[in-house]
Amino acid sequence: MKREAATLRQNAKRARNSGSNVSPDAANSIKYVIQNLRAVYGTPQLEQGLDPLDVLIETILSQSTSNANSGRAFESLKHRFSTWEKARRARVTSIEAAIRSGGLARQKSVRIKNLLNEIYQQRGSLDLSFLKSAPLGEAKQFLSRFKGIGPKTVACTLLFACNRPVFPIDTHIFRIARRLALIPERGSDEQAHQMMEAIIPTERYFEVHINLIRHGRRVCRPSEPRSEECCLVDYCSYYNSRLVRAL
Repeated sequence: MKREAATLRQNAKRARNSGSNVSPDAANSIKYVIQNLRAVYGTPQLEQGLDPLDVLIETILSQSTSNANSGRAFESLKHRFSTWEKARRARVTSIEAAIRSGGLARQKSVRIKNLLNEIYQQRGSLDLSFLKSAPLGEAKQFLSRFKGIGPKTVACTLLFACNRPVFPIDTHIFRIARRLALIPERGSDEQAHQMMEAIIPTERYFEVHINLIRHGRRVCRPSEPRSEECCLVDYCSYYNSRLVRAL
């Protein structure tokens, strides 16, 4: 506990010095957010041995659809093509047919086909294992150069497959972070990622990412959040503003 408290104090100092405009309240409250989420949802463990290209394409498939749909689409794609090289050589229509269950199959099939070709052209193969050891800035820059690959997809790939210190933000995390005033209501995706990375201890990135998503799905919903069940309600600016309006 002493080590974690020291880490959190260091993180608060890092947030103040990061230039990311993190508020002092956000830097101080995050430790309680992490503790309360862990008390309710536990400490998830990062799965080891994932392939970076698998995670990259699975994250693309997860865009604008449910986990169930994207999971089915990914499994269908892997079943249809035993290697990514075979998918790269396939027609776009074949990829589209394989991922149809995931939604937006036409757009995503073109994106995946182009991505595989561009990686091959730049690297001479589809092996992305170098992302595990490349300087973090270079790894981010490499992934960000591809069309349709934004900060969330970059962060998911590097965190889940490479165990790199990056924090992905999805729609659930955006919603909760704004309600808790950890990030401002307005701002870019890149700014939000920088601010969350500045206040969360790097060794807790995976845990906090997963637990915030769980909380967003079960309790902190877009409409009619279950505030009476919320373990973060004491730190919630959104809840407090609703109370004031109700008076």
